[in-house]
Amino acid sequence: MEWSERGPMVGYIIRRLISAFLVVTAISMIVFALFFLGPTNTADYLCNQNGHCTPEKLANLNTSLGLDQPVVEQYGVWAKGLVHDRTIHYGPTEYECHAPCLGISYITQTQITDELKRRYPVTLSIAIGGATLYLLFGVTTGVLSARRRGTLADKALVSSTLIVSSIPYYLVAFLAWAYLINQWGLFPDAEYTAFTDNPALWATGLLVPWLVLGVVNSTQYARFSRGSMVEALSEDFVRTAVAKGVRTRTVTVKHALRAAVVPIVTIFGLDFATLLSGALITEYIFQLDGVGVWSLEAIRQFDFPAIEATVLTGAVIIVLANLVVDVFYSVLDPRVRLV
Repeated sequence: MEWSERGPMVGYIIRRLISAFLVVTAISMIVFALFFLGPTNTADYLCNQNGHCTPEKLANLNTSLGLDQPVVEQYGVWAKGLVHDRTIHYGPTEYECHAPCLGISYITQTQITDELKRRYPVTLSIAIGGATLYLLFGVTTGVLSARRRGTLADKALVSSTLIVSSIPYYLVAFLAWAYLINQWGLFPDAEYTAFTDNPALWATGLLVPWLVLGVVNSTQYARFSRGSMVEALSEDFVRTAVAKGVRTRTVTVKHALRAAVVPIVTIFGLDFATLLSGALITEYIFQLDGVGVWSLEAIRQFDFPAIEATVLTGAVIIVLANLVVDVFYSVLDPRVRLV
């Protein structure tokens, strides 16, 4: 890339990063506001857990958690903790929270950043394996179907994707867990093992969740890839390559697929970012302790620091994924220019 092209690209990335920062900040503010404007008070929930909540105990809990302070002040303290260590009071106990400090869980009394470090590798592993499979299955099926457009094979592939996509994902995941793992024992129990500890166990323990994600989500990629490939194969530059005697495989992969893959990247980037934010159904059914299950538990127990952390993490991932997708546009398709 020449400097004349690199300069606008750098400026575009800087502008998008500033925009991403503003978006994430706005989201964190909105979550804070909704939490305090809602009908449920966290202190009430925590105070009544043991069934012996007194007005004095409730007042002390509100004070120790800082919930009696103005919302703006509480948000400022929380935001400052992202760049500076702070001390958090929970009843008579003090916790030293190191930057970036996302707070202390009201339920487990552990640092939110520690919980993220423990749970996020699980979600990341699920996302990497599942996304790789559904992209591979979907694009391959779509390309093969487009190459045989109108044939019996094309109709069979399209029909199969419609059948699979019509079944709810949670049902497919549950049936896979119930039969493939528990009843028939064809696969080992789903469990997470760190890749650095044992790569083989890491893969085998997540194989069924990967297959379920790969098969179910590949259907939309198959249909979309087929449509994009059919359109690309009808372009003039493809017909010219065929007329010149270029091999079918070269025309399909080097010319048509490169043009067709650009819109697919958009869908994949956003889907992958969503998985990284938490594969809730997959984690819940296969009993994997990831970010998705954690966010569900946090909502159920009104654990605001955990809710804020999961929302903020998801927002950062999604806005960065949008930026990466936009940059890839100009790499995959020279006709696209970022301004």
